[in-house]
Amino acid sequence: MGDGHGHDHGSTFHRSGARDTGRLRVAFVLAVAFLVVEAVTAVLSGSLALLSDAAHLLTDAVGIGMALAAIGLANRGTDDASRTFGLYRLEILAALANALLLFVVTGYVLVVAGLHLARGSEVEAGPMLVVALLGLAVNVVSVGLLRGGARESLNVEGAYLDVLADSVASLGVIIAGAVIALTDWTRIDAIVAIAIALWIVPRGWLLAGRSLRILLQAAPRGLDLDRLHTDLATVPGVVDVHDLHVWTLTSEMDVASAHLMVAAGTDPHGVLDRARDVLRVQYEIAHATLQVEPDDHTGCAEVTW
Repeated sequence: MGDGHGHDHGSTFHRSGARDTGRLRVAFVLAVAFLVVEAVTAVLSGSLALLSDAAHLLTDAVGIGMALAAIGLANRGTDDASRTFGLYRLEILAALANALLLFVVTGYVLVVAGLHLARGSEVEAGPMLVVALLGLAVNVVSVGLLRGGARESLNVEGAYLDVLADSVASLGVIIAGAVIALTDWTRIDAIVAIAIALWIVPRGWLLAGRSLRILLQAAPRGLDLDRLHTDLATVPGVVDVHDLHVWTLTSEMDVASAHLMVAAGTDPHGVLDRARDVLRVQYEIAHATLQVEPDDHTGCAEVTW
């Protein structure tokens, strides 16, 4: 006995980050425009701290650009019937690529900063200070644009963390510029560059870890599988729960599947309804496939939503 109910992924699931596209575009334009200004000024002033901030601003632009691309591709992915889950995973791949780019930029800055510390360097504090102050203003605007979406989308969160880190980096550059202007101690430039790089690493590591966890289809962080198993097992009529799997497809989209064995004569539709309520209400599982198997193996019922 079979009972199936389909689910339209494109119409029912919330497409993570899609509502933030306009704000992402504004933040992207700001990042790209100021990246050019900051990079040119860094070369002219000789400031490694400003150059490291420009390099990190590049990751801001790339991260936001990948977020926009991932959202656009994911929203179009359901047009191809062969992509049964659309292109939702592109968001997670983009977030992982963003984290890896952070590591590359950080490594470069650390190496060059070490060389500058060893042999010293000439730095012009005036242009460095002016551009760092403007950069902080741009970052503050971008943080405000991305903060809301960062709570709901892993990829928007990646872009938000980039911009937030760059805001702190801009503060560091401002401090370095002020010290150089007052004391002519230019090694502070390399020291601040190293501090910025080391401040970035844990954030990139966290983003990479969360992305890999999703790609490896591990259970969502914070989900108690044993408790979920128990809650499903206590649904009236259920005598056993097996083949229980829960994973995250993309931000805001957890997926589950399970086999529920019920006592002979139990109404499978009632069991499916109660199990669905457990998953949706108590665990906020967005999509699930459940199969009911009578313990005398006379038939089964399956539901997907």
